[in-house]
Amino acid sequence: MKRIIPVTALALAAAVALSACSGANTNTPSTGTTATSTSSGAAAGTEINVLMVGNPQMNDLTTLTEANFTAKTGIKVNYTVLPENELRDKVAQDVATQAGQYDVATIGAYEASVWTANDWLTDLQPYATKDTTFDVGDILPAMSGILSKDGDMYAIPFYGESAFTMYRKDLFDQWGITMPTNPTWQQIADIAAQIKTKDSTITPICLRGLPGWGENMAVLGSMISAFGGGFFTSDYKPLLTSDGTKAAVQFYVDLVTKYGEAGASQSGFTECLNTFSQGKAAMWFDATSAATTLESSNSTVAGKVGYADAPKDKLRSGWVWAWAWAVPKTTKHMDAAWQFVSWASSKEYEQLALDKVGRVPDGKRASTFDLPKYKTATAAYSDIMLAAIEASDPNNCQAQASPGPGCQYLGIPEFADLGAKIGQEMSAAITGQETADQACEKSQALAQAVASAQ
Repeated sequence: MKRIIPVTALALAAAVALSACSGANTNTPSTGTTATSTSSGAAAGTEINVLMVGNPQMNDLTTLTEANFTAKTGIKVNYTVLPENELRDKVAQDVATQAGQYDVATIGAYEASVWTANDWLTDLQPYATKDTTFDVGDILPAMSGILSKDGDMYAIPFYGESAFTMYRKDLFDQWGITMPTNPTWQQIADIAAQIKTKDSTITPICLRGLPGWGENMAVLGSMISAFGGGFFTSDYKPLLTSDGTKAAVQFYVDLVTKYGEAGASQSGFTECLNTFSQGKAAMWFDATSAATTLESSNSTVAGKVGYADAPKDKLRSGWVWAWAWAVPKTTKHMDAAWQFVSWASSKEYEQLALDKVGRVPDGKRASTFDLPKYKTATAAYSDIMLAAIEASDPNNCQAQASPGPGCQYLGIPEFADLGAKIGQEMSAAITGQETADQACEKSQALAQAVASAQ
């Protein structure tokens, strides 16, 4: 199902033909001036093309850019905003082929861990260090860590997230149900069963079922580790039919089919966000970044939501992610690109977003959690969110030693394709086209093909 995301800024005038670009751009900071988020200088009058994911915080950015960033710097920003799965394909195509269509692109923690090894991205650490207005030391270690290579950040976080459990506290109070502070997955299932008997018009729990390594596999990937499973051993032995993985998959399929949302196989992050924020679901396990939208003025459940830690089985369902700005080495507008990145991830922008739209792209800066207005607006969840981020280490959250880092994904080049294919099998299992065991068997064969190529 194609998701339509509103684009509230100028779209790209035309697509650039996809062809390899020659000539390496070292993209080192100019020695004449210091790039800042508010100075114009030589970059004034430049246009840059920015490709980004269509999440609420990103859409806020498009509405604030012209009057605040462009007005100060003279740099015009042309946005292309896409749903998550489409964005992944588009950015991979542009960056991997060095087409050079975009000056700045949204990437996730997975791409940062894989693409830096291919030398496709500009090392942004020198820019961040030199830019005195940016305050690079304020970036949370968990976020800089997942975006760095050899201690240098190759992408700058726009917002960071872990995962936690969201629930309708008002309904739980009404029904006499208590959500544990640190719930187990079995407790979540037991609560879902209770909810089903209380109100047939409320979906007990919303969980992503839309196929995609960053959609349904984000949720299931975290569950697989929690149940003691994995994708591969450290020497690439596939684990998709291991006891832990099969237990996680069966539990996920049962939970979604018994208590999940209608049309779950077509529900990703955006769909579950809409379902929960419209008051149609009682629980939701997903990204901590969702809370800013749930507590916004546009949400029908603002002030009614409770927050608990990510559910656990043998381990807690860890999650570390950042949507971040990367600058492909092919850009011809490095100074302007950095000025945009610096502004969009700055303390200044966070305060602007808080004042203008009441929602902050949080989870990346330590100072954010000390802003008085932010602390008041996020009192229901910010402490739990920060604790979740600090508790989820992508280098130490898997039940099995594996070939790469990651909590809800696996940081190896093959995972984007493999995870997408496994996601298709898991989606088929929740629609009843195959059993959970059959989905695991087919996924094992997919993983074996990857292992055989090592």
